[in-house]
Amino acid sequence: MKKKNFLVTGGSGFIGSNICRLLISKGHRLTVFDDNSRGKSSNISDIMSKLKFIKGDIRDKKKLIGSLKGIDAVIHLAYINGTKFFYSKPELVLEIAIKGLINIIDGCIANNIKEFYLASSSEVYQTPYKIPTDEKEMLKVPDVMNPRYSYGGGKILSELYCINYGRKYFKKMIIFRPHNVYGANMGNEHVIPEFINRFRKLKSNYFKIQGNGKEVRSFIHIEDFVKAIDLILKKGKHLNIYNIGTTEKISIKKIVYMMAKILRVKVKIKKTKLMKGSAKIRCPDILKIKKLGFKQNISLENGLHSLLKKIN
Repeated sequence: MKKKNFLVTGGSGFIGSNICRLLISKGHRLTVFDDNSRGKSSNISDIMSKLKFIKGDIRDKKKLIGSLKGIDAVIHLAYINGTKFFYSKPELVLEIAIKGLINIIDGCIANNIKEFYLASSSEVYQTPYKIPTDEKEMLKVPDVMNPRYSYGGGKILSELYCINYGRKYFKKMIIFRPHNVYGANMGNEHVIPEFINRFRKLKSNYFKIQGNGKEVRSFIHIEDFVKAIDLILKKGKHLNIYNIGTTEKISIKKIVYMMAKILRVKVKIKKTKLMKGSAKIRCPDILKIKKLGFKQNISLENGLHSLLKKIN
């Protein structure tokens, strides 16, 4: 792959920092544009000397466009994630999603950048009609009154914008949809780190979960995820969408028991009401990314073992 000058928005976040390490390891030049509102510079401290860091908000159009001078390719990750924020700050989720995307696309056009990669989400499927769910699944906002859909709705709008601008202005525009990526230093607003924190603070054998525990997900370790990104950068096709995940389905209840077994503790699950709009099952069809050469190397159990060693 030809060496390029990449700009990664949201590059100090969990996924972004790992993508940055990939790009540096492949010999690319790198600029990170991030305001550190969710990520932190310490996530990329080991490679900071090998990149250019610009602290900025993607809503600052002037600064963003200026940062894109001399860039060959953009990976756009900057967004507000974490389920609790979908409910508490839906207007901000949408503002970052829409203003941020318009600014970055305008910046690419102004700087004649022809390569663009958009991070979308499995949330665009909401409750899918097909399991496993392929990239042709209908995208949905089931209820505009539910603030949760600020996140998925913002991603749907981002995809529409990128596909249609991609036809006119880009030679390579690709969308990837991550499905429950996990690993070290991923923050606290996701299922696995939330459970880890609860195990850390566990004072009785009652373990509280949202829903009845039968909700199903599939998880992909960050190391496998980054390998999928590498394949997309090398082999991904213009105006294509790729699920990134695994087909290793597991219920929330089983995740709790798997973690408890690793930690050698006994727990009784305490069920609570599922938040309105939460999907009961989500598992991607990954045939497209597999055709590029992807395969899962780290099982969920092995991945959890490596995470939980720190608190065991």
